Amino acid sequence: MKSWLKNFFNVEFKIKLLIMKPFLFLLFLFSNSFFYPVFSQSNLLESVKKNPGEAINICNKFREFNSNGISASSDKAIEYISKKNKLTPVNAEIFSIYVIGLHCPDII
Repeated sequence: MKSWLKNFFNVEFKIKLLIMKPFLFLLFLFSNSFFYPVFSQSNLLESVKKNPGEAINICNKFREFNSNGISASSDKAIEYISKKNKLTPVNAEIFSIYVIGLHCPDII
């Protein structure tokens, strides 16, 4: 292949790579939000405030975990909240902190 042709394709590839890098980064960054609904911390807090019955049920589940020697902040408890409310593990942990703080401060 002639050198000017190699240079042409090499430059074109570099330009495509420059364009694709930020796109791939953003795709990776936001790919988790395709699988889980996005909740801000204030939305999680409002959810706990507006559904005291659900929060009491979660408190009872936490008490059940505590009676079996499992902490409410354990991976098992966070996984339960995550699956029950379709939250990411981080949001499930924040949610459980709000539930405990507002409705059942006796939970460990």
